[in-house]
Amino acid sequence: MIIRAKTVVTMDRPPIDDGAVRVDGDRIVEVGKFSDLYQPPPDSAAWDNEQAGKTASGEEIVDLGEQVLLPGLINSHCHLDYTCLRDKIPPQDSFTDWIRAINAEKAKLTPGDFAKSIMAGFAECRKFGTTSIVNFEAFPELIIRLKPPIRTWWLAELIDVRDPNRPEELAGSAMNLLGRPENKGFAPHAPFTASLDLYRVCQENARHYDWLLSTHLAESRDEFSMFRDGSGPLYDFVKGIGRKVRDCGDATPLAYMLRQIALDERWLVVHLNELDESDFELLAGLAERFHVVHCPRSHMYLEHSPFQFERLRDLEFNICLGTDSLASNDDLSLFAEMRAFRKRFAEVPADEVLSMVTLNAARAVGKSDVLGRIRANYFADMIAVPLNSSPKDIFDEIIAFKGPVSFSMINGVKDTFQT
Repeated sequence: MIIRAKTVVTMDRPPIDDGAVRVDGDRIVEVGKFSDLYQPPPDSAAWDNEQAGKTASGEEIVDLGEQVLLPGLINSHCHLDYTCLRDKIPPQDSFTDWIRAINAEKAKLTPGDFAKSIMAGFAECRKFGTTSIVNFEAFPELIIRLKPPIRTWWLAELIDVRDPNRPEELAGSAMNLLGRPENKGFAPHAPFTASLDLYRVCQENARHYDWLLSTHLAESRDEFSMFRDGSGPLYDFVKGIGRKVRDCGDATPLAYMLRQIALDERWLVVHLNELDESDFELLAGLAERFHVVHCPRSHMYLEHSPFQFERLRDLEFNICLGTDSLASNDDLSLFAEMRAFRKRFAEVPADEVLSMVTLNAARAVGKSDVLGRIRANYFADMIAVPLNSSPKDIFDEIIAFKGPVSFSMINGVKDTFQT
């Protein structure tokens, strides 16, 4: 088919006015102006005899009209398990209290509740233009029951805080539940809930199977106090549930991790909110750069310290955006995340912000050769949003969109939404 739009934003060349994309199967095969991709028959009668919306060769023409066509958005961090927790957890006095509140709500839910929550989350993501997602899955046994409507990286979220003596068994069980190795990975939850041995086992297996790795790190002031000072509410909480805390009290969370685990380019490190000057010295000296995932609205909800975007960017870290879960957010819209980011970092160009949910995110999941752009041989993952008649900046216009999208395509399969 040929998809035509007022403007096509490819993410690697200037926007194309009256643009078009030719799709064959699940791939993009050609991008350019509509007049270059399709020339109507010179005989108007011959065209009139063609079936409406078809080319002479039988290709379908999808004319999106006054819209911009762009790559599908990629959510680099989410917990779809918690979609059902929307509006269930009011702001808490501390990060540790928020964890307690989540645990209390989770205790009320059945596996069936979580399965429904995940599928509702998928539907909401797609409604807001997300075509790929990295999902932390606390219940990997549910995966076999679910058919994601979007491209999904399932990362088994692993915790061994109460029993850190069986990391191989825990990781092996998760691998069996995850099934086929495509688009899978491990997510040891955080250094305060996952042992370093579990991190090592996950990393060894991920290297062997070419899986993704992700973790929460340096997320909160409570975590910072736990590892650097050996005190605070999180320190007391995890000690109370059985975590050995002999490793706390002499290093920041980042330093604690880097002493033992080589966080290379396979890792998506989520948050990285609480850093001191010594941490930036460590980051500058790393031989490899991991990817950083920032979740702007969750960050604001939990009132973390300012995210050090400029310094991380100057150190050449690949920075992506995620929604996190609805335990700390209002919805699963990456457009809203981009707007929240620009509210804090107004000087960052809009096209660079859009890159965080397209180009940068594709790079983070190891798919920069097939995702994040509208380009020949890339997967046909695209969305469309309406345009004003003459926007001053098309990238600003895209970020301002509040959705839901009217058109989405994943793997060459299109869907039109009622708006």
